Amino acid sequence: MASIVSTQYLARPHGRIGFDVQGSGPLIVLVPGMGELRSTYRFLAPALVEAGYTVATTDLRGHGDSDATFASYGDRDTADDVAALIRLLGGPAVIVGNSMGAGAAVIVAAQHPELVSGLVLIGPFVRNPPTSAFAAAMFRVLMARPWAAAAWKAYLPTLYAGAKPADFAAYRDRVAAALRRPGYARAFSLTTRTDHAPAEASLGGVKAPVLVVMGEKDPDFTSPRAEAEWIADAVGGEVVIVADAGHYPQAQQPEQTATAVIAFLERGEHRA
Repeated sequence: MASIVSTQYLARPHGRIGFDVQGSGPLIVLVPGMGELRSTYRFLAPALVEAGYTVATTDLRGHGDSDATFASYGDRDTADDVAALIRLLGGPAVIVGNSMGAGAAVIVAAQHPELVSGLVLIGPFVRNPPTSAFAAAMFRVLMARPWAAAAWKAYLPTLYAGAKPADFAAYRDRVAAALRRPGYARAFSLTTRTDHAPAEASLGGVKAPVLVVMGEKDPDFTSPRAEAEWIADAVGGEVVIVADAGHYPQAQQPEQTATAVIAFLERGEHRA
C-alpha cells in the first residue's frame, strides 16, 4: 500500500480540490470515478512513482478531501478541475481516468490538447449507457441524499466483480464514512446525474495516444470488451482487458494494470 502523503488543495470557484503529488519525472494525473476516493489508486500510484514519474492523484469535487460546496458536478466540471490542476503542476500530463474520470479526461484532451500527452481510460464512461428512463430514475432514488452512504456501500461490492483487494472491507468503510460528512451525500447525489454526452462528443477531438483498460467482468457494461473496442476505435487507441476484474482494475488487479500502463507510457515516449 502507498505511503501517506500530504494533501494539497487547488482553489476553484466555489471550493477546493484535494490532491497529492509524489515522485519525480514526467507528470501523470490520476482521476477517480464517482463515489470513489483518490486512494482507489493506492496500489497503482506507487508503481508509477517507482517507474520514474511524477504522480498527482486528485479527488473529485464533492468527494474525499475536496470540498462539497460546489454549485455543479459532472464530466465538464471535473474536466475543468483537471485542466486547472495540470496547469498548476506545469503539465503537460498523461491523464489516467477511471469511470466518469475517463469521460472528464477525454474532454480535457479534446479541449486542451497542449495539456495532455496521453490518456489511460479505465472502465471508462465516455457515453451514456443504454438504459431506460425508469432504471436511471430508480438509481438516482437509491443514491439520494438520506440513504446515499448506506446504498453506495451496499452497491459497491457488485462493481468489484472478480478479485477484490485484500483491504476492500476497510476501503469500503472509508468511502461510506466520507459520504456521511455534512454536504457530501448531496454532492454525491448530484454527481449521479452526470451526463456523459459531452465526453462522447469530444472523442473525435482526441489526438493524444490512448490506452483503454477494461476489467473483463465490469458489470457496468453488457459487453466490457465490445465497449472497450468501440472507444479504442473512436480515438485510435489500444485495448487491454484485465482478467478477473470488474470496474476498478487499478485496485483489483494492480500488477496487471500497472504493467499495461507503464508499457503504454514507455511506448508513447512519455518519459523525459
